[in-house]
Amino acid sequence: MKKMFVGGLPLESTEDTVTEMFNEYGKVRSIKLASDVFTGKCKGFGFVEMEGHEARAAIAALNGKIVGDKSLKVQFEEPRKGGKRGGRR
Repeated sequence: MKKMFVGGLPLESTEDTVTEMFNEYGKVRSIKLASDVFTGKCKGFGFVEMEGHEARAAIAALNGKIVGDKSLKVQFEEPRKGGKRGGRR
C-alpha cells in the first residue's frame, strides 16, 4: 500500500470527485482531504492510498495534469523527518 500526496486540487473537490479521478488507475483504498474547519470545503490537498503499481500509474498520469485552473501535484508521501511531533520538552 502506498500513500500519495495530492496537491493543487480545486477547492470544490470532494472525496467522491477525487476517488473518481484515481479509480481510473486502480482501486482507491483510502482517501483523506484536508478541509477547512469552518466551511468544510477542501483546502486544495489531501492523501490517497492505493496499491504500489496502481499508485505509480496514477502518479505518471495525473502529476502535472490541469484540473480547473490549477496543476495537480501527485507524488508519494515522504516520511516526516525529525522524530516525534508535538509534546512538551
